[in-house]
Amino acid sequence: MDFYFAPLEGITGYIYRNAFHDFFDCGICKYFLPFIAVSQNGLTKRKELEDLSEEHNRGMRAVPQLLGNKGKEMAGYIRRLSEMGFEEVNINIGCPYQTVVSKKKGAGLLADTDYLNRFLEEVFEDAPIGVSIKTRIGMESGEEFEEILEVYNQYPVAELIVHPRVREDFYKNHPDLSAFSQAVKAGRAPVCYNGDIFTSKDYQAFTKKFPETDRIMLGRGLLANPGLLSEIFAQEPETEAAKKEKLKAFHDRIYQDYGKVLYGERSLLFKMKELWNYMQFLFAEREKYIKKIRKANQVAEYERAVESLFYNCAMIPGAGFMVDGMDLRPESIR
Repeated sequence: MDFYFAPLEGITGYIYRNAFHDFFDCGICKYFLPFIAVSQNGLTKRKELEDLSEEHNRGMRAVPQLLGNKGKEMAGYIRRLSEMGFEEVNINIGCPYQTVVSKKKGAGLLADTDYLNRFLEEVFEDAPIGVSIKTRIGMESGEEFEEILEVYNQYPVAELIVHPRVREDFYKNHPDLSAFSQAVKAGRAPVCYNGDIFTSKDYQAFTKKFPETDRIMLGRGLLANPGLLSEIFAQEPETEAAKKEKLKAFHDRIYQDYGKVLYGERSLLFKMKELWNYMQFLFAEREKYIKKIRKANQVAEYERAVESLFYNCAMIPGAGFMVDGMDLRPESIR
């Protein structure tokens, strides 16, 4: 099985990726970078160039992701990324957020398959490197996917990464595995699965249902539990003490590295609190400690709250977002 790390805007930038790679990478084949919004100005933003730089992606296969709706502009970005040494570019046709969809970008491209076809024709016309696609299965209904897949099948897509939800689902409801099965059976490109693999049990259940699938993209599952791959592969589970020690060192590395590049305590704390929206689910009886982390306005206050959480809260074996059938994700990440 090949495992990919999904991009999450604002979270999986190079600081997070490098820390994860050093502490928890035991089988990630590709790291997909948070999307770059394509524009007529070209690839010029300092933040984007920093995330793309070879220095910030050493030892890992990094795949840039592009978000846009103008094929010729995107083709120009692909040529530039090829010149920078990248071997693959990924197109985001799945982002469900209204600010993106309303501009006919991300999942918004799925609403008009004629436009999607013309867009992809321009993208693939003279692409110098592999172009993969990350897609949802439609806007409102999984029945839309048959027509969407027919469009994809017209092009030399390097890989089709399918998140089998419609745009209206956002991250609620269950992935539509019948639609994913359709991609496996009828898709011409190699197919990768993405969606709701939060625990080792989730992984085992998926591979039992789709034994022919040889690639999986993990996103929120790895953010909630950075040690997920270790749990999937482990012959013997790590002790709670060992897990805590590694997770704390991982947290401290990210905290220190953000502290070097972000200006002011407020920016640093905002970044770290974003991570706790996910990592909190590793801990039992965490509520009052997470509340202190969220309310912290100074770094000293934040550091005390984090130390208290690690000291007082036991880790939950096989933790994920789903516990006894209940969805415990906060509204901010659904």
